[in-house]
Amino acid sequence: MRVLVTTDTIGGVWTYTRELVTGLARRGVDVMLVSLGEIPSRERTEWLDELKSVEYRPTAFRLEWMQESEDDLRESAAYLLDVIDEWRPDMLHLNQFCYGTLETHVPKVVVAHSDVVSWWQNVKGEEPPPSEWFARYRRAVHEGLRGAEFVIAPSRWMLDEIRKNFGQLRRAHVIYNGRSPLQFTPHMKKEDLVVSVGRLWDGGKQTSLLLQIEPPTRVCIAGSGEHPDKSLRGGGWSKGTAQHIELRDRQSEREIELLFGRAAIYVVSSRYEPFGLAALEAALSRCALVVNDIPSQREIWGEAALYFRANDAGSLCELIRELSQDRVLRTSYANLACLRAREIYSSDTMVENYMALYAKLLQGRVLAA
Repeated sequence: MRVLVTTDTIGGVWTYTRELVTGLARRGVDVMLVSLGEIPSRERTEWLDELKSVEYRPTAFRLEWMQESEDDLRESAAYLLDVIDEWRPDMLHLNQFCYGTLETHVPKVVVAHSDVVSWWQNVKGEEPPPSEWFARYRRAVHEGLRGAEFVIAPSRWMLDEIRKNFGQLRRAHVIYNGRSPLQFTPHMKKEDLVVSVGRLWDGGKQTSLLLQIEPPTRVCIAGSGEHPDKSLRGGGWSKGTAQHIELRDRQSEREIELLFGRAAIYVVSSRYEPFGLAALEAALSRCALVVNDIPSQREIWGEAALYFRANDAGSLCELIRELSQDRVLRTSYANLACLRAREIYSSDTMVENYMALYAKLLQGRVLAA
């Protein structure tokens, strides 16, 4: 089987793609990987060196949610059609909505990781303002979803949001994201350390809640501080924002692994989180999870996390204090999170589910021929 995968290099989709592509290659699938958004550093692509059945083509085309991306979307679609014509894949696995409109006979799976409309509704608490850009974005997403043979979302909540904002879908399903537990160290000695990871410019991550409390222990926030769209940069965070918080810029994969290994508590402060790979990584590192009480995270973590009142800094502080003072409780929730992560959200389960989907779509094409 030959699968063309599109991805972006800015957010968690790149991590998701690594797990997917690695799993596909190890199952004998030939993969053409095309990345968009920005050219990744050599450090971020080293994992591809060991995958001989994967061909990688990085590009710097703007992503569909970026301002002034119209020309890039048109040019990147033409580029992808050239790659399809050259490489002859059996399946397209598209991690952007807009490429669902590609005029090709190759079956298209579109993955709805997140979208700007549901982000705006859940972060701003209102409908997006009317504008030419939002109109183009809505149209691109709607048409891309309609052009896909199958739409996948990483949670039932996210799939419901897509249906609410863009209408019913022909065929859709949930495949939860997964991570390999072998990449994390759950048995390191834990320190009195609270960690949260996320894009500091993203109001959906709501890391500002941690600036509003006086925590009983050390807190570290790690993540990119600059918006990837240069036209939207300005203001925001600085390292001197709060005395009790250690702010770190984007960390390497190894630095994140060590940070999670040392941390006793991981905070999911997000008010918009369709899945949340960082929380999964923390759970696999045996961190106790303190999570904002929003529907998507209740779906993902069930009884394996402690939830603070939605968007309430005071409630967050109380739970951090409770866990910091009660080692038995903290260890219990750390074990629950780790067990749930290993049993439900493994990369093997995710890849097998995608393999089954590809087989179903290809079989349907054969029967219909």
